[in-house]
Amino acid sequence: MKYPKEYLDEIKLRLKVSQVVGKSVQLKKRGKEFVGLSPFKNEKTPSFTVSDEKEFYHCFSTGEHGNIFDFLMKTKSMSFGEAVKALAAEAGMPAYKFTKIDTEKDKRFNIYKDVLKEYLEYFHQQIFLPENKVALSYLEKRNLSQDIIKEFKLGYVPWQNDSYNFLKKKFSDENIATTGLYYKNEKTNKWVDRFNSRIIFPINNLSGDVIAFGGRIIKDGPVAKYINSPETEFYKKGRIIFNLDKAKSLRSETDEVIVVEGYMDVLSLYAKGIKNVIANSGTALTEPQIELIWKFFSSPNLCLDGDESGQNAALRIAERFLPLINENNKLFFSILPKGEDPDDYVKKNGKDKFNDFLKQKKIIQSYIWDAYLSKVNTNSPFEISKFEKRIKSLCYSIKDETLKKYILEEFLEKIKDLTPLQRVNRNFKNNKSYYKKDFKVLSQTKQLFKEKNHYTKEELKEQSLLFILLNFTNSVKEKVNNLSEIEFSNNQNNELKNKILECINNEDDLNDLKNNIKFKNLINEIKRNNTLNTLLAKKSDLEREELFNELIEELKNLSHLKQIELLENKISKNLDETSYSELLRLKSQLNRE
Repeated sequence: MKYPKEYLDEIKLRLKVSQVVGKSVQLKKRGKEFVGLSPFKNEKTPSFTVSDEKEFYHCFSTGEHGNIFDFLMKTKSMSFGEAVKALAAEAGMPAYKFTKIDTEKDKRFNIYKDVLKEYLEYFHQQIFLPENKVALSYLEKRNLSQDIIKEFKLGYVPWQNDSYNFLKKKFSDENIATTGLYYKNEKTNKWVDRFNSRIIFPINNLSGDVIAFGGRIIKDGPVAKYINSPETEFYKKGRIIFNLDKAKSLRSETDEVIVVEGYMDVLSLYAKGIKNVIANSGTALTEPQIELIWKFFSSPNLCLDGDESGQNAALRIAERFLPLINENNKLFFSILPKGEDPDDYVKKNGKDKFNDFLKQKKIIQSYIWDAYLSKVNTNSPFEISKFEKRIKSLCYSIKDETLKKYILEEFLEKIKDLTPLQRVNRNFKNNKSYYKKDFKVLSQTKQLFKEKNHYTKEELKEQSLLFILLNFTNSVKEKVNNLSEIEFSNNQNNELKNKILECINNEDDLNDLKNNIKFKNLINEIKRNNTLNTLLAKKSDLEREELFNELIEELKNLSHLKQIELLENKISKNLDETSYSELLRLKSQLNRE
């Protein structure tokens, strides 16, 4: 049974070739590519090349060439099905279950693509015909060369055309209808081209197959300036990004991609040599779209119009996606001057000035802060109070617990500076008799897990947990059972942990334990090494509990990582299916967590 192309593409999206090959071959970075000794032949000089951008490996000494599936088949003696299952598991995807429905859908998709391809070829040729010079003139006035028109395969749909009959030679009415390219006129009972009198922009999937169109009317009038294909079985507007099929090839060169609103913005920037640019096809940016972008670029930069609607849209996007950011997936904002869009700006100022403008981008939390603060009267305690509540509410929505903590602390520090008392204090900053430096919560937090002396990172986290258990027992009393399943790496720490849990469960006085000769030195050392005392004293029980839970999860992850490292070392010396399967399971579990 044939796997759907979309399923295989998703696996390749999630796994880089270097990531898969690197488990068996020691690779070194060389420019955009990686090189190493061939796994197919004993050699002293590296002839084996891996390209993440082109999604293949090539061995110059043997001629072996292929993708990640081919590599496992050829180096691990796997069948194609076995390779797909193994890589799907590594990518954190469920095994694919074939059904009759899947087979039928795959057939429908192939026909769907063929219809749109024929339609595109027909109207791409139309744009260069003398009778349609109005379309070509319009694009040339927009500074788009014929090379760009050909590269993006732009087309033009004249008012009267015979495209439907042209398609009928190869496809049935039913097959044509499913594409949404035409609608039936109820009066004449004839099929009407949806994109009549419009320049069309092919919208491709990640594989480069055209699956829909955007259309721009040449002469502005009472009709909509831009329209898109209607949603179909294979085109979901909120899941597709315009030009991502081309831009993704640049992921090995940059973490940044510029996200603009319209097709013309993309083409205008692309024509100026700014090729890491995409558009959200005229819709409000959706969660599936941003997740798709993050698969290729960790730092997308939203470049939106500077008018009021553009700024409002930017703030809505920032509020919607703040919960999703983490250390690997960021989001930046560049808001253009009022009345300008990216197309206008780059034409007026050129590529270099546009790039200089992009360098002034704001990371999402800074953009939210500035946007909210601009509407606040800082002399009003009522407005500051309302502002603080809104900011806190947004921070609490962040799913990454560690990042939530740091951003919240950052915001709270800034809020402190808004209060009248803090402003007075700043006026006396240079007068030691009046100025007293504020306690910096953020800097304390950043020092929370600072490594000390001979202690490992894991041991320090263990000690932080023990510190909370000993000094803030009531705050975490309901969560102590979560510790019973964790084995501390340090034997002394582990013994003390078990003793504390025993005391809590038996409702014994922990002060007796603190004075116990066996544990007294360790407890004193834990107290000296920890910076939590001052920090947690100012926290609520809920906040202490959150930190406690976070520490537990981090220790679990560290334990998983250690097991993974041990298995990888074992597999590198002697590959066996049991160890490999266990490795995949652990990695999959770690990704879920």
